[in-house]
Amino acid sequence: MKKVLKVIGYFLLVVVLLVTGMLVYIKAALPNVGPAPILKVDNSPARVDRGKYLATSVTVCVDCHSTRDWSKFLAPVTEGTLGKGGEKFDQKEGFPGTFYSKNITPAGISRYTDGELYRLITTGVTKEGRAMFPVMPYHYYSRMDPEDIKCIIAYIRTFPRIENQVTESVSDFPMNFIINTIPEKAKPQKLPAKSDLLAYGAYMTNASACIECHTQVNKGQIIEELSFGGGREFTLPDGSVVRSANITPDMKTGLGSWTEDQFVSRFKLYADTGFKPQTVKPGEFNSIMPWLMYSKMNKEDLAAIYAFLKQIKPIKNSVIKFTPGTNLTTSK
Repeated sequence: MKKVLKVIGYFLLVVVLLVTGMLVYIKAALPNVGPAPILKVDNSPARVDRGKYLATSVTVCVDCHSTRDWSKFLAPVTEGTLGKGGEKFDQKEGFPGTFYSKNITPAGISRYTDGELYRLITTGVTKEGRAMFPVMPYHYYSRMDPEDIKCIIAYIRTFPRIENQVTESVSDFPMNFIINTIPEKAKPQKLPAKSDLLAYGAYMTNASACIECHTQVNKGQIIEELSFGGGREFTLPDGSVVRSANITPDMKTGLGSWTEDQFVSRFKLYADTGFKPQTVKPGEFNSIMPWLMYSKMNKEDLAAIYAFLKQIKPIKNSVIKFTPGTNLTTSK
């Protein structure tokens, strides 16, 4: 009996040592995406203009890195908060921890070289080598044309400086270990020619990270087999819940019956510069989708996204768009 207990004891000791070794490796050796590239971005007017278009109308970086006014319909960006960061994403939205968007004004990124910013945007690894949880969908940005990423860097370098010390993000257990295994080396691709409609549409859909909000998640990670099927829940500041639409080509519950003109027109609905979002009372419908930003996307880019979405796998999923909350708080 003693011999059996001794064998069991040795076995458990080995298991403990192996697990400990693995955890130490994950914490000490990962993430491993290689060093930041050595590059200097030329901040030409053309590059800044392209970066502004991408960051405000396609990748919509300014959505999460600015403060949105949830007391207004469509939650427009509050004036004077461009890039200041500090927006919270936590367990209420299904994330395995509490994560905050970074300050991407000069107050937050001036210590970064252009190469370090490039690595951060495309791999989710900070200047100090820390892994970020992919609230920022860097996996999609890693597949963008390097020139487009450089344009985004050129544009955000022009932001007015805003002093805003952002709280450090904290992952729940075991995500505080798993997070180091998430970053991967960038897998860039060239921007396809617009004449190659499906390839160009796939590129723009990826850059816009449509799949991220329009797919249900498990612990903050999308469920691949439900891609674009909608139904992901987002809790608004007043406690109301809004759910993303099914954008697969299912005829009854998705975009199957939509024409290209209907799709593009839906985005351009708020492009009128005279549009002023009205006040939204607690419990009234609001949308987390940054329509005001996407409305500025070029019609040909929207049409390309439509073409791509029309040929993906249809998923039947009828979404209840909105459930009123009972919390009367209107500030985020």
